[in-house]
Amino acid sequence: MARVHFTANLRRHVDCASMEADGGTVREVLGHVFAVQDRLGSYVLDDQGALRKHMTILVDGRRIDDVERLSDAVSPASEIWVMQALSGG
Repeated sequence: MARVHFTANLRRHVDCASMEADGGTVREVLGHVFAVQDRLGSYVLDDQGALRKHMTILVDGRRIDDVERLSDAVSPASEIWVMQALSGG
């Protein structure tokens, strides 16, 4: 199972623990996570199911390409990081 992690700055806004979930794509894995942590889903994804502008997801250290369908491939050994993008000066 892929392991999904959430950065500390995201956990300040939404209570979310790291967890493992099955799936062959980012969407499938996150679907399992959001089924358990439902408030998190609406914080990470917009009403169309796309990644919100202030969020980013890395799979095995690489930023995902498909922020709309979340179709990037995930292996059972993958590490997925969900993080809130930071900005400022």
